[in-house]
Amino acid sequence: MSSRTLVLGGARSGKSAHAEGLLTEATVTYVATARRYPDDPDWDARIAQHVARRPSTWHTVEASAPADLPALLTATQYEDPPILVDDLSTWLVGVLDDANAWEGAEDEHGGEAIASGIDAIVRSVATCRARLVLVTAEVGLGVIPSTRSGRLFRDHLGALNARVAEVCDEVILLVAGIPLKLR
Repeated sequence: MSSRTLVLGGARSGKSAHAEGLLTEATVTYVATARRYPDDPDWDARIAQHVARRPSTWHTVEASAPADLPALLTATQYEDPPILVDDLSTWLVGVLDDANAWEGAEDEHGGEAIASGIDAIVRSVATCRARLVLVTAEVGLGVIPSTRSGRLFRDHLGALNARVAEVCDEVILLVAGIPLKLR
């Protein structure tokens, strides 16, 4: 069985850099889940920082459509290079965007799409044959968001993180840049 590691942490906790450091192989498949927004230069700058930090031998795959990530993980073979997914939080944003969930506009089918997407990612993580490292934000330690969309994201991400942690061999939480091994 392959090894699956979940790396959680708050904003600017060092979770991505820590996850990258877990993989010492020359070739890694880096799966970027963030969508690009044409009018957001700050977001582009954050993405550029991540790109600049990666070794040139790593192969980047952009999985900005929610169905891309489960399909990629399901298609892996044991001999494939390790996979680093950065991150499940931005992947979930895409799921919620596509379900039109932010302001409560999702209908019954939108709720089904969210549940289906989360089920698919958990199954694909559990069955991924390659070495897998997943990065995600930990949002359960903060204040209760004052907006519906903030609470929606926090609740779905908390549930997603718990389900993914169940199928991972190792779970690491970064707090103030310090990794704490939970499992």
